[in-house]
Amino acid sequence: MAAPRYIAEPAETLAVARLDGLCALFHEPSGATHIVAPPAPEILDALREGAADAATLLERLAARFEVEDEAGADAIAARLAELEAAGLVRRA
Repeated sequence: MAAPRYIAEPAETLAVARLDGLCALFHEPSGATHIVAPPAPEILDALREGAADAATLLERLAARFEVEDEAGADAIAARLAELEAAGLVRRA
């Protein structure tokens, strides 16, 4: 079974405020504000390049940042599940 692929909600639906290492995201369609920590904002940015599964996102993030975690794809998959539950990403 193929890994699920995700897409981010359109950038224009989010108002973003960076707060000392955290990020506040106001999701206009739902009216909800989410406080997220890295790598959530970076995952959302990487998804703006197009739909991706956890392994593809890990590759995109590794191209931009130092990635040291051996369980990286599993960690990204867990963050994607959280972002999906929050309504900030959806399955492609």
